[in-house]
Amino acid sequence: MVEWTEFERATIQDIFSKMDYESVGHNALTRCLVVYPWTQRYFAKFGNLYNAAAIAGNPLVAAHGAVVLRGLDKAVKNMDNIKAAYAELSVLHSEKLHVDPDNFRLLADCLTIVVAARLGSGFTPDVQAAFQKFLAVVISALTKQYH
Repeated sequence: MVEWTEFERATIQDIFSKMDYESVGHNALTRCLVVYPWTQRYFAKFGNLYNAAAIAGNPLVAAHGAVVLRGLDKAVKNMDNIKAAYAELSVLHSEKLHVDPDNFRLLADCLTIVVAARLGSGFTPDVQAAFQKFLAVVISALTKQYH
């Protein structure tokens, strides 16, 4: 079980309470698909992903980015047992979708960049540490089924 400090809990809840899921999710997923083009293979049904402009303008990318962020909201609400909260998602991504688990880390890095840009000077080292700890726990829960 993960131990959370009061600062970490408050920080994660504060970040997500102010987050525009549609915009942040879209920007993070777009960044991931552009910067790491091999991640596009999981989104063949999304149509035109031929360049950065096409990816950024793709409504399916935008919609899935929002789904990802809403999925993280589940972790925010279940910080004391993220692994159990993500058990079904872990099975889905490993056994049905066959997502390379490294892609979760890539998307988390892109999300961190987008959140840092939004928070500006408010994204202090302590805030970053709490946010990245949270994402690491989520990634661990998502990749649990892979072990």
